Amino acid sequence: MSDIVTKEQIRRPENLVYSKTKLLTDKALSYCPGCGHGTAHRILMEVIEELNAQEITIGIAPVGCSVLAYEFMNIDMQQAAHGRAPALATAVKRLMPEKIVFTYQGDGDLAAIGTAETIHACNRGENITIIFINNGIYGMTGGQMAPTTLPNMKASTCPYGRDVTTMGNPLRMTELVAQLPGVHFVTRQAVHTPSAVRKAKKALRKAFDLQKENKGLTFVEIVSNCNSGWKMTPVQSNKWMEENMFPFYPLGDIKVDGQLVK
Repeated sequence: MSDIVTKEQIRRPENLVYSKTKLLTDKALSYCPGCGHGTAHRILMEVIEELNAQEITIGIAPVGCSVLAYEFMNIDMQQAAHGRAPALATAVKRLMPEKIVFTYQGDGDLAAIGTAETIHACNRGENITIIFINNGIYGMTGGQMAPTTLPNMKASTCPYGRDVTTMGNPLRMTELVAQLPGVHFVTRQAVHTPSAVRKAKKALRKAFDLQKENKGLTFVEIVSNCNSGWKMTPVQSNKWMEENMFPFYPLGDIKVDGQLVK
């Protein structure tokens, strides 16, 4: 008897272990190999599918690598000007409060040109979800220093490393917004291992569940790698992220049910 397993056998319901969510389009992901964006997209769309919320979800994607999201997510999407996603999401949610509304933003967008929109939307407690991909660098435009670039971390605009005496300290945006009374749930996760992916997906599900309950703003940071910007292989970049990014941006819940986690 042959030990070869056919495609037809694999596709049988009783043998199926995993199938791609229908809320990801068939367009091939254009992100750099090893980038965390693809995994973040997948679990985000899996959560929307599990909530049976495709018809009521609106995503807001601004400029940067996140601008490509609308090509891959099979839901209603709206592009925002650079940094303005929280402002646009505020308008969408107020006009259509029955919708699930989220922004999908990188650190260069959310923590630089979009700092004001982020802070004020959080302070107002807009009933939206902000998804913040933090890779510590401007990934799409050439690897320049970002507000989240670590001390001494090299980038194209600080080739000798970030000098905090002249360039300032990195912004811990997630801890910053957690202090604001309008923010109900704040967490920082990652997607570089199966265990981390499960935790990140659980956090996204919780954020959307809380939005449906009208609890206020929910904020999910995902610390990711940028192997192209960091000039590393995917494996090297994940190891570097664990050794350098996570100590500065520790993973876990920061604010739950409107209360800071001690």
